[in-house]
Amino acid sequence: MTSKELAGKIVKILDSKKALDIRVIGISDLTIIADYFVLATGTSNTQVKALADEVEYQLKQQDIMPNRMEGYNSSSWILVDYGNVVVHIFQKDTRDFYSLERLWADGEQIDINEFLTSEGDNA
Repeated sequence: MTSKELAGKIVKILDSKKALDIRVIGISDLTIIADYFVLATGTSNTQVKALADEVEYQLKQQDIMPNRMEGYNSSSWILVDYGNVVVHIFQKDTRDFYSLERLWADGEQIDINEFLTSEGDNA
């Protein structure tokens, strides 16, 4: 599975659980840390944790394990690292404060509609 396909699976999972403002930023031309960042916002600590849990659970069902997860106890920003794809799930205030979209503005803004409207491939 390519990095872009993995990012697409993650977008579908987050969307199915009502994550807000889902974004995918292609960063492979800017850094070696990952190919894509997937960003999403939850409306509460509980939803942020539930989103991270669902991504981890759904991908584990497909034998895709995260390298690490950080921030789970604070649940204002949870990072789930899948190597070439890093998932950032925030509460709104935390996302606004850290503004990763601004920091990585030179990255490629991926249209997530291509992931949400593609047929077949269930998340």
